[in-house]
Amino acid sequence: MRIAVDAMGGDYAPFEVVKGALWASEELGDEVVLVGVEDKVREILDSLEGDKKFIDVVDARDVVSMDEKPTQALKREDSSISKGLSMLKRGDVQAFVSAGNTGAVSATALMKIGRIKGVLRPALGVLMPTLKGRSLLIDVGANVDCKPEYLVQFAIMGTVYMETILHKERPSVGLLTIGSEEKKGNKLVLDTYPLLKEAPVNFIGNIEGGDVPAGAADIVVCDGFVGNIMLKFIEGVAEGLYKLLQEEISYRFWPKIGMIFMLPMLKDLWKDFNYEEYGGVPLLGINGVVVIAHGKSKALAISNAVKVAKYFHEQGGVEKIGRRLSEGDGN
Repeated sequence: MRIAVDAMGGDYAPFEVVKGALWASEELGDEVVLVGVEDKVREILDSLEGDKKFIDVVDARDVVSMDEKPTQALKREDSSISKGLSMLKRGDVQAFVSAGNTGAVSATALMKIGRIKGVLRPALGVLMPTLKGRSLLIDVGANVDCKPEYLVQFAIMGTVYMETILHKERPSVGLLTIGSEEKKGNKLVLDTYPLLKEAPVNFIGNIEGGDVPAGAADIVVCDGFVGNIMLKFIEGVAEGLYKLLQEEISYRFWPKIGMIFMLPMLKDLWKDFNYEEYGGVPLLGINGVVVIAHGKSKALAISNAVKVAKYFHEQGGVEKIGRRLSEGDGN
């Protein structure tokens, strides 16, 4: 199997991306193709220890910045994003991984690869740590304005992802709104609720924002506007609490002593909250394996994102989404 990696995408590219890709190639024994400014990529490779027999480099002289508009990125055919996705379209690689500009990757993938037959809108999900493990929040920004049919498809595609990657049997689906009662919500939520009841998913009803951290549902469905706000809020709260904890510990003696005994527990807890542990999530609904990693991904996250891409391809994730949509009223 060959997996293309956007060597220039992400806050720590290209060094951390190249290092993570090398780790993945050594562990998996699959060829990883680094797409980026060739002289920079090869210079980094030369500085790293490891077996590079499964690494290839494809030159792409253009770099899409993290804040660039997707419409501008679409015009840049020599970018690492565009070249990597072109390779996927031609069948030169079986998957593409990027920690770069999410909007640019999504728009370029939609233009070059297209949607799975029957998919109305591709969606981007994010795994959220909860008291019961991890839940998939979908959509988190790919679709700001949605129709009820889109949300139903997000639930179906999210179900396939949770079954394929996290091995959840009959993952539960909750519709994010302002109350647990069936009649609570805006027009989009009210119109989506009866459709989800008939969809081929394990729909458990409405859930509120406070239910998400508790793990009330394995898949939390919402439009991209609400999902992105929810995601940024949770990330902000987690970062704020961490900083407050650091400040309190620095001011007090006994908490510093207590930290010595708490370190093993905190390390285990951090693994649940650390996005590097799961690497990335496929852009669901695209007719090919496109995995988007966190923009702050370092080597471990990139390596794990490559593993997600390999596994989603081997498990036939794209094909399973197509079949599942054809089983019910997903389209």
